[in-house]
Amino acid sequence: MSTSIQAPKQVYEPFRKGLPPLIRYWKSLWSRRTFIAEYSRSELRQKHFDSFFGQMWLVLNPLLLSGVYFLLIVIIRGSSDSTRYVHLTSTLFLFYLVSNSLTSGVKAVTGGQRLILNTAFPRIMLPISAVLISVYKFLPTFVVFLIIRTVLGVPFSWQMFWSIPILLITILLSLGLAITISCINVYFRDIASFLPYLTRTILYLSPVLYEASALSPKIRKFEVLNPLFSILDSWSAVLVHGQAPATSNLLISLAWALGVFLSGTYFFLSREREFAVRL
Repeated sequence: MSTSIQAPKQVYEPFRKGLPPLIRYWKSLWSRRTFIAEYSRSELRQKHFDSFFGQMWLVLNPLLLSGVYFLLIVIIRGSSDSTRYVHLTSTLFLFYLVSNSLTSGVKAVTGGQRLILNTAFPRIMLPISAVLISVYKFLPTFVVFLIIRTVLGVPFSWQMFWSIPILLITILLSLGLAITISCINVYFRDIASFLPYLTRTILYLSPVLYEASALSPKIRKFEVLNPLFSILDSWSAVLVHGQAPATSNLLISLAWALGVFLSGTYFFLSREREFAVRL
């Protein structure tokens, strides 16, 4: 008597909108924290950022860009000082943290197609890894900035420790933006092509090439509409002028960061189970 062995059957459940069980989801995410760190480092090694010249390029790229912008400011305005260059360098380095998070995050989900289709894991790990990579890239530029301000003779003060909470708020905002844009890119792939124009527009509308104090009161009424304006203004006040950030700037920055993170995370988690179908 012969018996036939049937192949195992795979059952695909229909997609249901809504949030997954959050407690179990966050526990699963936390248990993979080591993998997130190693995955981020592997991405850096793949792009040779773990080498000496790779580290140098991380610094030289924004440093050369700040030099070009400073030269244009000198030519256009006809005046310059060390404080202006320190402001330009410090804010540009922090802006690059957000910009790199967006650039890496936009393809975090679509670029991890094989991983998503073959492995069960919290998909939000992918944009988190993208932001962690951007933080790794930011750290050497911050060290170079401290060297620059020392060489130019800008005094240090205890108020500079305010840069720690400002940096944490910036990372939270970057994480929210990366999570949001990675989810949007699953449905609208052309957003990756539009992103360079978006980041450039935000750069020009943010106090990087100029200080916020140089703007007229009429224009400053609209600063609340830019999520980076208050962050960069506070960053410059702390690291360039040695002043405590304005309470209003901190509250606006925190409100933007929490709002973008919470709304982006809800959007991502409610759509996560559809990614395999869309990819």
